[in-house]
Amino acid sequence: MSALKNKTAIITGASSGIGYATARLFATEGASVVVTARRPEALNSLVSEIEKSGGRAVAVVGDIREESLARALVETAVDRFGGLDIAFNNAGTNGEMGPTPGVSLAGWEETLATNLTAAFLGAKYQLPAMAERGGGSVIFTSSFVGYTAGMPGAAAYAASKAGLIGLTQALAVEFGPKGIRVNALLPGGTDTPLAAAWVQTPEALAFVEGLHALKRRAVPEEIAHSALYLASSASSFTTGAALLADGGVSINRT
Repeated sequence: MSALKNKTAIITGASSGIGYATARLFATEGASVVVTARRPEALNSLVSEIEKSGGRAVAVVGDIREESLARALVETAVDRFGGLDIAFNNAGTNGEMGPTPGVSLAGWEETLATNLTAAFLGAKYQLPAMAERGGGSVIFTSSFVGYTAGMPGAAAYAASKAGLIGLTQALAVEFGPKGIRVNALLPGGTDTPLAAAWVQTPEALAFVEGLHALKRRAVPEEIAHSALYLASSASSFTTGAALLADGGVSINRT
C-alpha cells in the first residue's frame, strides 16, 4: 500500500538535491505533488518524469522569499488536487559564508530570508489549508549546524537553521489541537549541488566524510525517505521534533 495515497504535498527547492528526490519519492508513494523552485527547465523535467511514471505533479516557478509564491502554492494544491496534506519546506541556501566580522548585513538578511522567513511564509498559508482537511504534516529542512555542532564561517546559516527548530516547536504546539504535526528534518552531509561549497577539493570531501560516524555522506534519496517518514502516518505521534538524519555527525568523535 502506498504511504501517501490520496495525499497532496507541496515541496520547495524541488529542482535538485533533496527536494528533487523527495518529490519523486512522494509521487511514487501516491501523493500528488506541487513542486517549486526558480529554474523552470529543471522543474518541468521533474514533472515530466513523475507523470511518465504514472504520478501527478504540477510546477509553480518562483522565489520562496516572496509571500505571493507561498499563497500560490497552496492555491494550486487546492485548485488542482482538492486540498493540502503535506508541506516539505526544503528550499534553502548556504548564504554568505566566511569569518563573521566580514559578513555583510545584506548577506545575513538574505540568508535568513531564504532559510527562515520563507519557511514561515510557507507555513502561514499551508497550516490553514491543512486545518480545513482535519490535519496534516509540515516539515522544515533544518541542519545539525547550529543545533548539535558549530561550524566556523557559517554564522548566518547556523542562525537561520536553528531558528527553524524554534519555529517548528511553536507551530507544533499551536496547531497540534488541529491535527497538524510540525517537525524539522536535520540532514548531515549530503551529496547535493548546494553542498558543493563545503567540499571543493578531495581533501575537503574526505574531511567532511570523516566527520560522520558512517564515514560517508548521504545521497539525497536517503534523506527523502526520512522526509517520507515525517510526512506519512508512520510518524503519527511525532511532532515538534528535530529529527537527525545525519549519519552520526552529531555524536561522532573519531
